[in-house]
Formats: sequence, C-alpha cells, structure tokens
Amino acid sequence: MKLYVHIILLFLLVGNMPCMAQSSNSYIQCEDTCRHIHGIDLSHYQGEVFWEHVGDNSKMAYVYLKATEGGTRIDATYERNIELAHRYGLKVGSYHFFRPTVNLHQQLNNFKSQCRPGDQDLIPMIDVETNGKLSTQEFCDSLLTFLKMVEKAYHQKPLVYTYTNFYNRYLVGKLDGYKLMIAQYSSKEPKLADDRDYDMWQYTSKGRINGINSYVDKSRFMGRHGMREIRFKH
Repeated sequence: MKLYVHIILLFLLVGNMPCMAQSSNSYIQCEDTCRHIHGIDLSHYQGEVFWEHVGDNSKMAYVYLKATEGGTRIDATYERNIELAHRYGLKVGSYHFFRPTVNLHQQLNNFKSQCRPGDQDLIPMIDVETNGKLSTQEFCDSLLTFLKMVEKAYHQKPLVYTYTNFYNRYLVGKLDGYKLMIAQYSSKEPKLADDRDYDMWQYTSKGRINGINSYVDKSRFMGRHGMREIRFKH
C-alpha cells in the first residue's frame, strides 16, 4: 500500500511540474510534463528531416521553417521542408533572419521570393538576434520599418522572435502590438523588463524528436494563447 501511495504522489508531482527544458540529472522533454501546444523550428542546420516520422509525433502541432536571411541568402532545405511538412500534417510558417544593416527592400524581396502566401498556415516570423553594431535608435528604426514593410506585403503583422536579454536591452516598449516568441533556454519562464505579455516561449535548443537526427529548437504557447492567434489570414 505504501508503494502504491508513493507512485500516486509521484504521478501527481510530475503532472503538475512547470514546463522544463532540463533537470540536473537528465534531459526532460517539456511536452511530457505540461499540456501546452508545442512546436519546432528548423533550418539547414538540422540536415535532412524524415517528415513521415515527425508527422507521427502528435505532440508537435506546428513548425516554423527558415526561408531566408538578409538580402540574398535562401535556406537550402526550405523548399523541401515546407512541401513535406504540409504533406505530413503540420501547420507551417516561415521565418526571415533580419540583418539591420542590409537594404530593407532587398530583404523583403528575398523573403517574398520564398514565403508565398498560398503555402502558409501561420503568420510570417522575423528572427531578430543582432543589432548590426548600430546605435539602439538606428537599429530600432531599421527593424520597425522592416516590420511595417512585411505587414504591408502580407496584410498582417508578423510574429517577432528574439531572446530575453536582447529584448530587455534593445526592444523594451518598441514592439507593442506585435506578437512575440521569446527564447530562453532554462526551466524558468522568460520575464521581460516591461512585463509585457508574450505569446510563445522557445524553451530549448537541444530538443529531440523522431525523424530529426540532431538537436532541434522547441517552443510552446503561453497561458491562454493558442494557434488561432498566429493563423495566416488568406
């Protein structure tokens, strides 16, 4: 009887654990310890993806695929990945790695050449990780101008991806009205300096999933947020 009680208590404890990326003893899959909606993002860094196995993993509801970077770079795996991700049942979005010192019109044209509206289930995402050694004002002017250009091109505001520390240093109060995916690889949920709400948390860069032979970035929705909020409006 004592053993049975201990098992029940352990089950209740695990069932109520916060989403975690890692424990001191072993890697814990976040989706195994919480009930949020989870997804992944991929680029050429993951190599060949066996989508038939990824599609079998029902815990992953969405995928963001890297389409482009700066003014000329196109991710070599994008075309194949977006076709097969759709074929095996995931909701798909595309992202652009933003280079603040590169011509903005060139960047937009590069992204538009790959991120075709008819292929999108989810709103475009802009990956913001560098200020290009610009002053904060110059960087923010460049970014906000580009975000407005993307909004005009796709008739909806893009999702913005960035890190907690980067946001707190450069972007506090600048992205009101934009949905955010915040990266922070720890067991603690991100806390932004202005306490603003964010939609999604990328909680690990060392996730594992059937069909991908390398580490993969995993994210999940926060609280009341869900897929309907990032659905591409056609």
